[in-house]
Amino acid sequence: MTGMFSSLWLSPPPNTAFLIQRCLDEALDRLDGKDGGRVFFRADDIAVPGKKFTRLMELFARRRVPLSLAVVPSRLTGKRWRSVQEPGRKLSSLWCWHQHGWRHINHETDGKKQEFGPGRSFSDIRNDITRGGDRLERLMEKDFYPVFTPPWNRCDRKTLEILMDLSYLAVSRSHGSKPAPPDGFPDIAVNVDLHTRKETDPRSGWNHLFAEIRQAVSSGCCGIMIHHQQMNDAAFAFLELLLRNLSGRKRLQLVNLKDLCDADRSGRSV
Repeated sequence: MTGMFSSLWLSPPPNTAFLIQRCLDEALDRLDGKDGGRVFFRADDIAVPGKKFTRLMELFARRRVPLSLAVVPSRLTGKRWRSVQEPGRKLSSLWCWHQHGWRHINHETDGKKQEFGPGRSFSDIRNDITRGGDRLERLMEKDFYPVFTPPWNRCDRKTLEILMDLSYLAVSRSHGSKPAPPDGFPDIAVNVDLHTRKETDPRSGWNHLFAEIRQAVSSGCCGIMIHHQQMNDAAFAFLELLLRNLSGRKRLQLVNLKDLCDADRSGRSV
């Protein structure tokens, strides 16, 4: 990564639109006779208004594509909530505002970063989750939806059990995250990472990104993770091309986390 932007966004290929089209064509060909697949976008680290956030919201609103927004509770105030809500106010059904930890800080002294990991007690984790949910529910009222995205897409088993006990409807982490959730508690995974990528070589980054998209779409449920703070003009241009291409695919359903949870609870397809 160079600075705050992943290397691929510093050197986008000149034929990006064609590459997106070919990638989605190949993915849909691999759906093995299924009627289609579901695609959702999850934007993380939401709370503070700004030009990039407004640009992101306006892009999804313009294309009429649903977006799930993971909000850091401790960073949100009443004034900030009114500001971040404003760009999409007229299209409120598109958005799924949900919880992104409590303070988004690391509590682990060893290993990978986690806010809700093995280094914390059961009571401390429960208290922070409860504080975060209460704050979002108070500020957002009916717009808050009880799904939990742990910071860095990581949490331990006791966190998952607490979430289920507190009547959260699902957790959303990265594909293949461990530990597995308790039985009956959905884990709605993202399997494409647009912006927090580690490749230092742009060509490798683009190859890996398109491979992720192909595999995710062909699996039947593609979750795409966004970090708007790490987007430059090239990243916004790519996202707009991707949304345009996805919107034109009749075999794909564009949904948010609320849609997926509602479908899971009712036992129907989205």
